Amino acid sequence: MQLFTERLLLRDITIDDKQAIFNYRSDAEANKFQSWIPETLKDVEDFIQRNNTEFNQPESWYQVLITDKQTKAVIGDIGIHFFGNENVQVELGITLNKNFYGKGFASEALKCVIDFLFNNLSKHRIMTSVDPDNLDSIKLMERIGFRKEGLFKKSLFWKGAWVDDVIYAILKEEWINK
Repeated sequence: MQLFTERLLLRDITIDDKQAIFNYRSDAEANKFQSWIPETLKDVEDFIQRNNTEFNQPESWYQVLITDKQTKAVIGDIGIHFFGNENVQVELGITLNKNFYGKGFASEALKCVIDFLFNNLSKHRIMTSVDPDNLDSIKLMERIGFRKEGLFKKSLFWKGAWVDDVIYAILKEEWINK
C-alpha cells in the first residue's frame, strides 16, 4: 500500500526499516502511552514479520510507515485495526518519532488514511482508544474532527493496573460532510 500527501509517503513497512523503527519506538518516555516498546532489533524484526501481508483483513492489525516524501526519513507509523462483523469498522493508532512532534505530520498522515478508508474502502466508522492523560492525542483527535464517545473507567488492564480509556470516533457521513 502507498498513500501520498503533500509532504508524506505512507507505505508498507519492510525489514529495511527495522533500525529506524527501533530508534523511535524504543524510547520509553516518548512512548509512555504505547503498549509496545521494543527492547531489541529482534523485537522490531518480529513486529515487522507479524504485520499482516494482506491489507483490509477482518480482525487484523496492519501497520503503515509514515515517511517524509523528499528525504525518506521515517516519521512514525499508523496501526490500522480492521474489525466488526461486516469489516466496516476500523481502529487507528499512531506513533511518531519525537523529533517530528509539533509539525503537523500526525494530522496530515491520519487525514490521508481516514480519507482512504472512507472513500476507497467504504468503511462506516473509525475510532481510536486514548489514555485520558495523553492530552496531545486527545487534542489531535479533536482537531481532525473526531468526537468523544465515552470514558470507560478502569476498563483496560495495562502495565499491571486497571486504567481508564477514552474512545473517540467519527462516522463516514461526519467526515465527508465536515
